Formats: sequence, C-alpha cells, structure tokens
Amino acid sequence: MTSITIQRDVVLLPLQAVSGVVERRHTLPILSNVLVELQDGVLALTATDLEIQVCCRTQTDLMAAREATTVSARKFLDILRALPEGAALSLELQDKRLQLKAGKSKFALQTLPAQDFPKLAAGEGDVGKLLEVPQKSLKRLFGLVHYAMAQQDIRYYLNGLLLSVSGNELTLVATDGHRLAFASMPVTAEVDKIEVILPRKAALEVWKLLSDTDAPVRIEIRQNQVAFAIGSVELISKVVDGKFPDYQKVIPSGYKHHFALDRQLLQQALQRAAILSNEKFRGVRWLIADNSLRIISNNTEQEEAEEELEIEFTGGPIDIGFNVSYLLDVLNNVGAERIDCRLGDANSSMLMTVPDDPAFKYVVMPMRI
Repeated sequence: MTSITIQRDVVLLPLQAVSGVVERRHTLPILSNVLVELQDGVLALTATDLEIQVCCRTQTDLMAAREATTVSARKFLDILRALPEGAALSLELQDKRLQLKAGKSKFALQTLPAQDFPKLAAGEGDVGKLLEVPQKSLKRLFGLVHYAMAQQDIRYYLNGLLLSVSGNELTLVATDGHRLAFASMPVTAEVDKIEVILPRKAALEVWKLLSDTDAPVRIEIRQNQVAFAIGSVELISKVVDGKFPDYQKVIPSGYKHHFALDRQLLQQALQRAAILSNEKFRGVRWLIADNSLRIISNNTEQEEAEEELEIEFTGGPIDIGFNVSYLLDVLNNVGAERIDCRLGDANSSMLMTVPDDPAFKYVVMPMRI
C-alpha cells in the first residue's frame, strides 16, 4: 500500500458501521479482521462472521491504484476512537504490517492477506424480491418486536425474527415460545408472499444501522439471503433454515375481558414490584376485580410488594401470573401513552395492543405462581 493520508472520521464512521458483526473469538483469525479496500477513490470496509456480511463504501479524493489488506477490527477501531477528532491519518503497508500515524502517534498493526478474506457468495437463484421502505418506519418496526426473539433456544428457528412480505404489507414477528410480538406496516410495492427467518444477530445489527430519517432502505429477499442497503452500508445475511411457528394461531381473538391503562403508570408499578419478585422466576400476580388491578410479588425471603392501579373493568375477578420481565419488555419498547389488555381466564394468554394501532400485537403466556 502506498502511503495515503485521510481524515480520521472518514475511516472511523464506516468502521463503526461494520465492526458490530466481528466475532472477538473465532477459530478463523481473519474473521477478527476488517477488509480495507481502496479503489477509484472509494474506500470500502467489509466485516463478516460467515453468516452476516456488512460493507460500507465511502467516496474519497484518494485516487491510488487498488490497495487492499485486512487488519484487526477491534484494535483499529479502538485506535481511531482514541485519536482526536479531525486528526489526519497516514496509512501505509510495510512488511505485512499496517503503519498508522497521526500527529506524533505511531502504531503498527499485523495484517492478513486480503485475498484470504471470506466474502459471502451471492444468493442462489434469480434476483430476489425488492422493496423500499423509509428507515424510520423500519426502525420502529424492529423496535416493536426485537426483544421477543429467543436466545440460544434449542428450537433454532426461534433465535431469529420472521420477515414476511405479502401483497403490500411487511410484517415482522418474534417469539421465544413464552411471548410473541407482531408488527406490520404498508409498503408501496406489490410483492408475492415470501417469508424468511432473519438470524437474531442480523436483526439486531440492521436495527442498529437504521436511523430516524425518511431515507429509504432497500430490501432484497433472495432464496437463502436477505440484503439491506441502508445509505452507504450494505448488510447481507443468510437466513435460518427452518419453519417458523404459525403465529396467527397464537394471537387470540374474541376475549371478553378488556381494560386500558396508562403505559407509564403500569411500567413504573411493575418496576417497583419486580424489585421483590423471585430472582429466578420473576413472577408477579395480577388480581383483577371491579375497577382495580392489584400487582403482587414476593420472593423466597418472605418479602412482598403490592401495587394497585385504577382501571375501568367490570367482570368476574381474575387471578393470573406473568413473568414481569416479559411485561416490562413490551412497555419499554412501545412508545404509546396507553396500552390495552385483553384476557380470557387465568389459564389463557394475555393480548396487549396499542389503541388506534391494529398493526401491533403482543401475546404473553401466563405462569403459575
């Protein structure tokens, strides 16, 4: 690599965008590295874990011949973050090491050959289904469901998020078997029905990359991959090979018991009750009677908390238990002022919705306390 000079932020921002997929501990050392390429004035940084690949391209005024190497993503990122804003960087490849200078600071980083970097192959089959949606709308959709994904479940298809497009509607669904979050939004394109399961890590990475703007996200759903083009960043992810549960059967309908609550009041009451809940099972009891919701928690040390909220409810009393973490998850991620709760009986799941937004549903199973 001939010596090049470039502003710190021109490298730092794309490096931050791609480094989230890098695994710190991996059997292949090169997967801890980021691929740095410069060609025709375009600086491209690429990172992968063999399942997900993120690439960010930035236009520069550097017109050197094609240069490419790979360097430790974590060390490179830490160095750039520690340098002052606006610092001018000098980069040069010497003796298989990347020499980095900024002011009176000098660093030499080990490199591995660019040709050994394992880029993801293009998806099988024809060009996939294409659609575009505003970034802030997709970010909101991910925010409404991501927390319900399973973590390291033996049912591997639950460790991800269902992305479904049918007609002119985009739907995201996540479940861990104990609760389910569903959110949908209209899209302008008319697309034949297609469903894929996005791995958990990819879903969280896409959510992190999205911003609160009307700028478009281009989504291409292929046979075995999904590609997201978000500004100058492209994320490609393999999809989970499995069958997602029939979520339509899980979402209840026709419940006769119903009441609405101020979201913040319920959230704060649950946060207080959670302090004295059993640390292992995290259970809270809901005692619902005429115009009253009592929330009770206790633990193995015979400690107890009780909260009472006024509700508009007339019906038979209901005594039902829930995992308080599952309730707080939805309340922390839904920005609505009020939340609707619909119940059957003490053995049935609860449906939580947002007034005037039929495109969001949250189902949580009861637990014995």
